Amino acid sequence: MKRITLLAVILLAAATSFAQQALWGGQAIVSPEIHDDNTVTFRLRAPKAVKVEVTGDFLPTQPTETPYGKFDMPGTAELKENKDGVWEYTTPAPLASELYSYTFMVDGQRINDPANVAMIRDVASVTNVFIIPGNPGDLYSVKDVPHGSVTRRWYDSPTLKEQRRITIYTPPGYEKDHQTYPVFYLLHGSGGDEEAWIALGRTAQIMDNLIARGKAKPMIIVMPNGHTQNAAAPGESSRSYLPAMGGGPRQAVASMEDSFGDILKFVESNYRVKKDKANRAVAGLSMGGMHSAAISAQYPNTFDYVGVFSAPPIATLMARDKDEAAKYTEEFLKKLQVQKKNGFKLYWIACGNTDFLYQSVIDSMKKMDEMGFKYTYRESGEGHIWKNWRIYLSEFAPMLFK
Repeated sequence: MKRITLLAVILLAAATSFAQQALWGGQAIVSPEIHDDNTVTFRLRAPKAVKVEVTGDFLPTQPTETPYGKFDMPGTAELKENKDGVWEYTTPAPLASELYSYTFMVDGQRINDPANVAMIRDVASVTNVFIIPGNPGDLYSVKDVPHGSVTRRWYDSPTLKEQRRITIYTPPGYEKDHQTYPVFYLLHGSGGDEEAWIALGRTAQIMDNLIARGKAKPMIIVMPNGHTQNAAAPGESSRSYLPAMGGGPRQAVASMEDSFGDILKFVESNYRVKKDKANRAVAGLSMGGMHSAAISAQYPNTFDYVGVFSAPPIATLMARDKDEAAKYTEEFLKKLQVQKKNGFKLYWIACGNTDFLYQSVIDSMKKMDEMGFKYTYRESGEGHIWKNWRIYLSEFAPMLFK
């Protein structure tokens, strides 16, 4: 048996070595290569290709109409082939510090960079990523600081009549001490799931670094799946489905707002959290921003901190007609009046000035002004993109639990 096992290991190593040689042609390829001046070179060995391009958010973007609205979509750049069949492209100027994503297009076929193992899924697309150091890139990077833990848990949801998957960040030292911590509920957008904020949002890296710098208090961050028709991310539940913008394998039994009490109960029964309004926060992006506004209004004496990122706080986007929208707005404004009466410490709204929801955000804030509802507004550049949402998280978290 030992001989067979050893032989299998040798054959596997030989096959791996052969595959690498076949892939690289015996040459090591570095891609992407970040130069000292922060220009970046991308490389791909494709000797039989006719045209190779790279596309990613490091390139200039342009607003593009999609079935889900107008989004800032990245441009493309052509690679040039050298004598060894390796295609190359170097950015003409240094890149600003940031986390960037990219993929290659080879004769019209999208492929990932085989030289880069760093990849992230966004809805149904898997892209390579890299980080340019500096600010804010260093905040999104793993540094030599104390690290928190990220766990995937399953909780019972009687409201939704099933077990559901949730991602939870606990701060450095949680496992060793006996303290209680404030808790921050962080919600994803319509294309996301319980993996979105931890992967695309770099939540663990941001919080580890903010806490180490003394800029944010140690806190527990709870990242649920906001699609109540789904139990978990694609491939993580017994009901398989293809990832889509709000897609799912069944009809939702109840809304995120109506089922949120199950999440509160699970967290407060299984984690050492402070169970008062002053030590609870809720925030989210896009759909999750709408959920945050709705949840904080439906549980009006539960959260002292509310964050609405790239979403209208008074959301009528899903209404079927103007009459339904007017009715929804009237009902929601009544809930906001109760929330206003109960009081809170921070209601933080943020949006990019080219976001397709920008005007809806402005219109919602006008209604809040009319009723004397106090909020803080943070306007950034650009649109409905993770670049903004990582910034919003890094600015919102330090304001919590003061």
